Amino acid sequence: MIDLASVGSARRPHASSPHRPSARSASAMAIVFSLFALAGCAAERESDAVPPAAAPIPTPPASAAAPTLGNLAPVGAPEVVASGFTTPWSVVFVDDTALVSQRDTGEILEITDGDTRVVGEVPDLAARGEGGLLGIAHADGYLYTYVTIPGGNRVMRFPLEGTPGSFSLGAAQTVLDGIPSANIHNGGRIAFGPDGLLYVTAGDAADPDAAQDPGSLGGKILRVTPEGEVPADNPFPGSPVWSLGHRNPQGIGWDADGTMYASEFGQDTWDELNVIEPGSNYGWPEVEGIGGRAGFVDPVQQWAPADASPSGLAVVDGAVVIANLRGERLRIVPTGDLGVFDDYFVGEYGRLRDVAAAPDGSLWVVTSNTDRGGGDSDVILRVSVSRG
Repeated sequence: MIDLASVGSARRPHASSPHRPSARSASAMAIVFSLFALAGCAAERESDAVPPAAAPIPTPPASAAAPTLGNLAPVGAPEVVASGFTTPWSVVFVDDTALVSQRDTGEILEITDGDTRVVGEVPDLAARGEGGLLGIAHADGYLYTYVTIPGGNRVMRFPLEGTPGSFSLGAAQTVLDGIPSANIHNGGRIAFGPDGLLYVTAGDAADPDAAQDPGSLGGKILRVTPEGEVPADNPFPGSPVWSLGHRNPQGIGWDADGTMYASEFGQDTWDELNVIEPGSNYGWPEVEGIGGRAGFVDPVQQWAPADASPSGLAVVDGAVVIANLRGERLRIVPTGDLGVFDDYFVGEYGRLRDVAAAPDGSLWVVTSNTDRGGGDSDVILRVSVSRG
C-alpha cells in the first residue's frame, strides 16, 4: 500500500449512505476541482474570508491502493442527548456529568437527564466573531475555560462547587493571559495531557507573522501547569510555547502511548492533521500543508478546506475522531495508518464543532449551526461505536 501521507494526499469519500463509511475516490482531479471551486479561506465564517497568501501548491497523485482502516466505527443512528443550545463550543465530562460551553453567551451548562441548567457565566466576556467562551477542561475540582476578553484571550479556572445537578462556579482565577485575539483565528481548545499539564491551542489572531514569532503566544500550542506556571522541561526556557507555526488549531488529543495530535484550519489550500512534537515548527505562514521544507514539520494528513474543515477531536481506541465544520462530517483516522480516513454522517447534522469520549464508551458530538444562522438551536448527539 502506498503511504498517502508521504505523497501528501488523503483519499476523499464520495457521498455516502447516512450511517455507513463513505466510498473513496482515488482521483486527484477531484481534489484539484475542489481547490478551484473554493471561495475564500477556511475561516469558520465565510464573511471572514481573506485573499490567499500564495497560489495553491500542486496536488500530488492519490494512491489507488485500498486503505487499511482501524476498527472504530459508528453503529446505527445518533440520538439527541440534549438540544436548545446557542453556539455550543466544547463538552467535558465530570465523572458522568457533562458540562458544555456556549461561545456567545459565556454560559457553562450542565446536562442532567436530557435537560440543561446554567452552572455559571464567565466574567469579562468579549464575544465577537469567532471569539467568546471557547474550550473547557476539568481537573482536580476546577473547571478551566478559554475566554476572549477585551484585548486578548485568557485561560481562567473556577472551583467547581456543589454536586451533579447543582454545580456552580466559584471565583475566577487567571491561569494564562496575553494570548492575542481577533474576530478570527482564536484557537481555543484546552485539554490536560497524560503528563497532567494543561495544553492550549492559540490561533494567529489574523496576524500570520505571529505564528513564527517566538515572543508571541499567537499561532502556537502552549503548555503550562494547572496553576499557569511554565514547566521546566518546556522546549523554550521560560516560555509556555510547546510548538509554533500554527494558523488556527482547534483540536488536540493523545493516544495511549502519549502521541499528541492536533487538527488545524488551513487558509485556501490545505487543512491539516499534525503529530505534535515539543519545540517543532509546523510552518504557517511559510508553508501550508505538506511542503517538504527543512525546518518545518509536515502534517501527517491534509485535505482541501472545502472538504472537511476540522475543529475539535478526540483520540479513542486507536483512532483520531475529528468534528468538521465545512464538509459537515465526522472523520475517523486510524492511528496505525495516518494516511487514510473514513467519513460519517456527511451533511446530516450540519456543522460539527466538537467530539468527546463519554464515560459509557460512546462519542458525544456537538453541532455548530446557530453561529451561522442555521436553525434555532444546536444539539449534542450520542454516537454508539463498535470497536471491532
